[in-house]
Amino acid sequence: MAGRPAVPEVIWARPERTGRGPKPAYTRADIAAAAVRIADAQGLDAVSMRHVAAELGCGTMSLYNYVPRKEDLYELMVDAVSGEHELWEPTGDWRADMLRVAHQTRALMLRHPWLPGLMSPVYGFSPHALRYIEHCLACLDPLEASYGTKTELVAMLNGVVTVYVSNEIATAERARSLPWSEEQENAARIGYLGGRIASGAYPRMAAAFMEDAGPIDLEAVFERALGRVLDAFEPKRQIS
Repeated sequence: MAGRPAVPEVIWARPERTGRGPKPAYTRADIAAAAVRIADAQGLDAVSMRHVAAELGCGTMSLYNYVPRKEDLYELMVDAVSGEHELWEPTGDWRADMLRVAHQTRALMLRHPWLPGLMSPVYGFSPHALRYIEHCLACLDPLEASYGTKTELVAMLNGVVTVYVSNEIATAERARSLPWSEEQENAARIGYLGGRIASGAYPRMAAAFMEDAGPIDLEAVFERALGRVLDAFEPKRQIS
């Protein structure tokens, strides 16, 4: 395939376009933006070199001169949306700043529902991703901990957000696919669960429902999950 490297290569270490000839017709930003538009509208499965080339109005083979592999295209996409992170001057309150980071990341993933599926360390070292990590570490300057510990904190917080948002997205997608309303579906499932709990076979679950019959405040659950991660890194709470 034209443009494919013979050895492992990082897309960011390559020139914008390989080969001789006239000035490139497209930039990586153009290509990433086209791929992001497709993924936002139709999902990640719709992103292909052929589809992106059609979006740009060029031939599929010519696109390989800019992006050798589909994995590189994914990396461009992740970097493009990572540029949407707002990088502010840290306030000196590391907990507040990291909570702000987490909420911003959640909003970013909800704008781009395909993003949680590409969250991987493999795509974590693009230009915008590096700026994001540097920003997080700057927010954590007041925290008395090693950089290894701070990096772990960032990774764990991102992990919580990714899992939570993935569940939000999956729940919303399932609700849209139901042949009846989500309320009807939930009522049927709650009715079944109530019957099983009332059977006496699950006394601990029955006790849990007696303590709190719901509905579950999912926003409060999200906040508690973030808080518990941050609590674990408070110097006074750390276990030597």
